Amino acid sequence: MEGDPEQGVTAAALRQMAETADPRLRRVMESAVRHLHDWAREVSLTPEEWLFGIRFLTAVGQGCTEARQEFILLSDVLGLSSVVNALHDDGLREAATESSLLGPFFREGALALELGDSIARHDAADLAVFGRVLDAEGNPVPHAALQVWQTGAEGLYDLQHRDLADMDLRGCFRADAEGRYHFRTVRPLGYAIPMDGPVGALVHAQGRHGMRPAHIHFLVGAPGYRELVTALYLADDPHIGSDTVFGVSDAPVVRPEAGLADSLHPGLPAIGYDFRLAPATEGETGGRVGADPSRLLAPVS
Repeated sequence: MEGDPEQGVTAAALRQMAETADPRLRRVMESAVRHLHDWAREVSLTPEEWLFGIRFLTAVGQGCTEARQEFILLSDVLGLSSVVNALHDDGLREAATESSLLGPFFREGALALELGDSIARHDAADLAVFGRVLDAEGNPVPHAALQVWQTGAEGLYDLQHRDLADMDLRGCFRADAEGRYHFRTVRPLGYAIPMDGPVGALVHAQGRHGMRPAHIHFLVGAPGYRELVTALYLADDPHIGSDTVFGVSDAPVVRPEAGLADSLHPGLPAIGYDFRLAPATEGETGGRVGADPSRLLAPVS
């Protein structure tokens, strides 16, 4: 190759990809090759560092199990998941509730519950959550579906400390004809991301705390509307401003209060929040940033 051999390799790789039939695949991979090659040049990547990176990525892949997706965790702690999520939301922030990451602990098959039920099977409920599902203009969305999941009072998801068949702190609800929903739960606790794998080792090496602020996940949908993936983050969590996976962003931040007038569970502190759904976009393929796609059996309905 004439000229700079490094630049020559890049040019040759791009020429070999030029006949890629799928135009989107061609664009994505050409850009990826340019940025990767430029990154290697910028940091003067050594063979030893390259091999270390290969071993790290291999370990990340080997760390994936049925209940753990280490590669999504890597994407999360690098902020890539949140960037993808923000790109997906672009142009909709005024019309709909801000979205958040689906996270690695989402799972299908949560029990269908009645409005007012508790999603906590092993602990007494100490928190009520209620509100409405609305469209972009503030009109109620009748019978919208809501799927909810969260950590318990000890900061663990059911996937982390119980038999996979023993679902807890998850549930599927159907809003009423006026778009209203309400349920009971336990106050979630903030938690550390899994730190016992290669991603945790990276976070340790970077001097980061690895903590996520307390939150409750929601997956909200109805025919004719864009599926909303979001979470309610608790304002008084000490890590609300330093989420290790950058999931808070513009997502809703709330504070439990006692004596809220519209709560149907007056004996419990409550969170009141109305979700707004954007209209569906033709040809949209979904925006679930997180969890293992092979385990997403069907959208909530």
